[in-house]
Amino acid sequence: MTRESTLTIRLCGLDDWQDLRAIRLEALADTPDAYGSTYEESVLWSDAQWKNAASTRLFYLADRDGGVVGMVSGGFNDAHPGTRWLYGMYVTPSERGSGTAALLVRAIDDWARSHGVAEVYLHVTNSVPRARAFYEKVGFRTTGESFRMDRDHSLTLETMVQHLD
Repeated sequence: MTRESTLTIRLCGLDDWQDLRAIRLEALADTPDAYGSTYEESVLWSDAQWKNAASTRLFYLADRDGGVVGMVSGGFNDAHPGTRWLYGMYVTPSERGSGTAALLVRAIDDWARSHGVAEVYLHVTNSVPRARAFYEKVGFRTTGESFRMDRDHSLTLETMVQHLD
């Protein structure tokens, strides 16, 4: 007899700072080109910095049977006033293809809807084609805007948008 595992998406809070740290560092090590920060700088963060991130920034964590297997962040973008953005999504390799990523996107979509907006934007790195393919699969489309990543000018970011139902 097999036991079914349970996946939950939960809002990150102060008590989740160690889980956030672990999954964020895993993400930065696994796919370094996908993020605006690096493993090398993030691993040096103090416990206080991780606690601050967990309690003041909008993160959702994907939890399967007590272990964090994914994350996503949402927020604003000063260059695009009034918009809502998906940032820093990651799903651990063993969870890819399980539907976890789509549930993380849905959490950000729901958050954006709660702010009365009809679109969610993101930036995707040209060097991570599987991420772009996933975002297209769940309804994101390119806007035509692209630019060089601040921390690494060899990487190009494309802006994508998803129109919410």
